[in-house]
Amino acid sequence: MATTHHTNETPTDVASNGTAPTSTVSPETLLDYYRQMVEVRLFEEAATRGFRQGKVGGYLHVYIGQEALARGFLDAFRKGDKTITAYRDHAHVLFQGGDPKATMAELYGKGTGLVKGKGGSMHLFDVENGMWGGYGIVGAHIPLGVGMAYSEAYRETGNIIQLYLGDGAIHNGYFHESANLAGLWGKDGMCPCLFIIENNQYGMGTSVERATANTNLGSKFDSYAIPWEKVDAMDLEAVIAVAHKAVDYVRETGKPYAVEAMTYRLGPHGAADFLEQYRSKDEVREARKRDPIGLLEQRLLDLGVTDEEAMEKIRAHAKELADEAVKFAEESPEPDLSELTTDVYAPETGLI
Repeated sequence: MATTHHTNETPTDVASNGTAPTSTVSPETLLDYYRQMVEVRLFEEAATRGFRQGKVGGYLHVYIGQEALARGFLDAFRKGDKTITAYRDHAHVLFQGGDPKATMAELYGKGTGLVKGKGGSMHLFDVENGMWGGYGIVGAHIPLGVGMAYSEAYRETGNIIQLYLGDGAIHNGYFHESANLAGLWGKDGMCPCLFIIENNQYGMGTSVERATANTNLGSKFDSYAIPWEKVDAMDLEAVIAVAHKAVDYVRETGKPYAVEAMTYRLGPHGAADFLEQYRSKDEVREARKRDPIGLLEQRLLDLGVTDEEAMEKIRAHAKELADEAVKFAEESPEPDLSELTTDVYAPETGLI
C-alpha cells in the first residue's frame, strides 16, 4: 500500500490515491448505519443534558460530528479484534454493541453501569464486545494498544488492534515511543496495529496550527517507517473503503498502518465548555454543513432507499431509546460499598 502525503488541513474527499473511493456498501447497510449514528447522537445529547443537570459524575466528552469515523472503521472490525481509545469513547462502545442503558448508567455512576459505576464517561470498558477502554490521560493508552497488538501477533491469533487517538495526543511522548516500537516490531510482522488519528482540528481549546509546526499529522509516522494515508471522515463511505484496505494490510502483514481521519467535533470539547472562545460561531456553522449524519441522510435520499417520513421515525425511535437509557440510569441503585475494593486488588495481596 503506497504512502500518500496530503497537505490540506480540512476534510477532503480523498483516499490513498487522491480520489474518492467507490463504495461497496449496500444501501441497506448504509441505512442501518444511519440509524446507529442517529441513536448515538441522541444518546449523547441526552447525556449532555444529564451532565448539565448535575447527574453525570466526572466529566463528559461527546462524539457529536465524528460519528462516521468510528462507525466506518468498525465496519472492518471482526470478532477477536480489539479497540482502544481515549476519553471520547461513548460511540465506540455503542457501535460495538454495548448496551445503551448500561452505558448511560455508567455515566451516572450507578451500580448497573458497564463497569459498575467506577469508570464514568472517560473510562468505559466492554471487553465482551472487544472494546478495551476509554482512557482519561491523554496519550496514555497508545503504548497499551501497541503492546496489545504485539501480544496478538505473539499468540498468532490473527486479530488486530484499532488504536484511536486524538490530534492532541500525537504531540505526546507516549505516541513517539510507541510508534517507534510499532515500526520496529512491524518489520518482523509483530505489530498488527491500525493507528487512527481522530483529527477533529482541536486539542481541547488549541487548534492544530497552534500546537505543531507540522500540521500534516500523518507524516509524523514517516519517522517510524509506518505507512499512512488521510481520509475525509465526514463521509461514511469514504471511511469504510479506507478502513477495509488498511485493516486488510495490517491483518495480512502484521505491520502497523496509520490513517489520519479528518473530522470536526460539532459540539464543545467537553460538556462544560460553554464559551468556546477558541473558535468562531461562523466556523462551527460552516462545519455543520458537512455534518456526517446530514451528508448520509442526503445520500440515502439520493439512493431512494428511504424518505423523510422514514427518517423521522428513526429519529423518534432513537429518542425513545435515549429516554429509556436515562430512565434506567436514574432509577438504578448506587454501587454497593463492597465495590470499592472489588477488582481493584489481586487476591494475593491479602488486601481483600
